[in-house]
Amino acid sequence: MKQKLEVFVLSDGVGETALRVAKAAFIQFPEMDTTYTKYPFIKQNNQLNNILNLAKEKKAVVLHTIVSKEICNIINEFCQDNGIVYYDILNPIIGTFSQMTHQEPIRKKGLIHELDKDYFDMISAMEFTISNDDGQNPKGLLEADLVLLGISRTSKTPLSLYLANKNIKVANLPLGPTTNLPEQIWDVDKAKIIGLTNDMNVLLKIRRQRMIAYGLDPDTTYSDEEEIKKELDYSNEIYSELGCPVINVAERSIEETAAIIMEKLNFNGYQKG
Repeated sequence: MKQKLEVFVLSDGVGETALRVAKAAFIQFPEMDTTYTKYPFIKQNNQLNNILNLAKEKKAVVLHTIVSKEICNIINEFCQDNGIVYYDILNPIIGTFSQMTHQEPIRKKGLIHELDKDYFDMISAMEFTISNDDGQNPKGLLEADLVLLGISRTSKTPLSLYLANKNIKVANLPLGPTTNLPEQIWDVDKAKIIGLTNDMNVLLKIRRQRMIAYGLDPDTTYSDEEEIKKELDYSNEIYSELGCPVINVAERSIEETAAIIMEKLNFNGYQKG
């Protein structure tokens, strides 16, 4: 039987940073049955006292990204006095940077989510990526920051949307022996093209499961081993002609594949090692 654990995530903003850190940490303990409760927009009032007393009652772990020194001290001292396991995510880092720079932090909440240029660039990238998904707009290939190519079930769309959230305008194009490549692909800067591939056994499994999910016979041309081999061979020929890097997405998460792409193309501060 899994050990149960309650995690309270507190923030004076929307709480996404704290929640992601909490999940990134506790996912390393798969034998734990972990429940997350997010408390955003924390202020120094009865709400905070109620949350802390509930954490004490439930023996919850408290993680927070509170930047207000006053509220932060209330939380930390309450947890210390009541034996609550807690982790102050931001303030140790803020304190270190303050010592390094000899500057006092402004301690203004929610700065990371302000509607700045990066935010609007992300919205623009997302809109571009959606309108250039699955080869919808061949002319968009020439306007994209990145062009992803791949046969069906190589994670083109989810990967495109993830990268768009990083302010990267992505166009993706499906490949197959029976599809016609738009002529624009040959005019795209080759440094902006990434080919995606997958292992045969992974493709077979995914495609069969997709047919079953649709209530269809899993043994179709779409999930036939010989047909998939033809698709893989065709895509490899295209990648060779284009001279583009190829990434195998088998057993890789979207985040891992995205990190490899951003490193290869030096996007968003990623640098080649």
